[in-house]
Amino acid sequence: MLLSLLFVFISGIALPVGGIQMQYLWRNQLGDVYSLGLGSAACLGAAAATMSGWCSLTIGSFVCTLLCTATCFFVSLKVNTQQLITFGILFGTFIGSLGTIVVTNAPTGDLLRQYYLWGAANFRLEGVKAADIVFSLMLFAAGMAAAIWAAGRLTSHFRGETELSPLMKATLLIAIMFLVTSAVSICGPIGFISLGVPNLSRLVCRSTDIRKHYLISSSMGVGLLLVTYLVVEYVNFGIYLPVSATMAIIALPLMALIFFKGDETKAS
Repeated sequence: MLLSLLFVFISGIALPVGGIQMQYLWRNQLGDVYSLGLGSAACLGAAAATMSGWCSLTIGSFVCTLLCTATCFFVSLKVNTQQLITFGILFGTFIGSLGTIVVTNAPTGDLLRQYYLWGAANFRLEGVKAADIVFSLMLFAAGMAAAIWAAGRLTSHFRGETELSPLMKATLLIAIMFLVTSAVSICGPIGFISLGVPNLSRLVCRSTDIRKHYLISSSMGVGLLLVTYLVVEYVNFGIYLPVSATMAIIALPLMALIFFKGDETKAS
């Protein structure tokens, strides 16, 4: 129970912080840790690790996500932001297809069930070992340290005051990849909070200082994920509710309300 709650907090912080960094890095509100295929790569790595047993969940996710990050970085040197995001979506679809092939050819029903329960992101920590948890915590700490270190540069870059060097962009992408892997490799893919929560943060707080959005996004992410986790565990109406799907249902009315209020504020 305590370990599950720990990863509710880690996921609620890591994914929104990674998402807001993506938005600032590419100066685009569609920036998301999943839009460049990082989430799909983490799933592919976890699927390969589960089905083959060649390594742990976290190592498999880390290796595949690192390769995906390197690919997206080299593509970013050749194309503009819009083209990069389009490429990332298509690349993520390709990686997701590979993952589907791997899972479809699961050698046993038990491994297929294990992967599905992991992919449902219910914080049951299916197949997770102590070494996975330690590695995940190390990745989370490194990713958050890099996010805090780069906050000033990202804010200036987002405002158009400076341009980030290719080396700095590569460093930030790797740091974001650390955050994604720290959550997804243990808990499975969790949608919405890496894209929706950063956008909600920017609606409720007009400041361009990314440090404020770190705090707001993290608070929103943890709060929303905690409520969803409690609903899934204790108010599930006797059926199995995946966290990611349940959170989208809970969050949609909130997101619509805030967006409509934002439009009314602009109109006035």
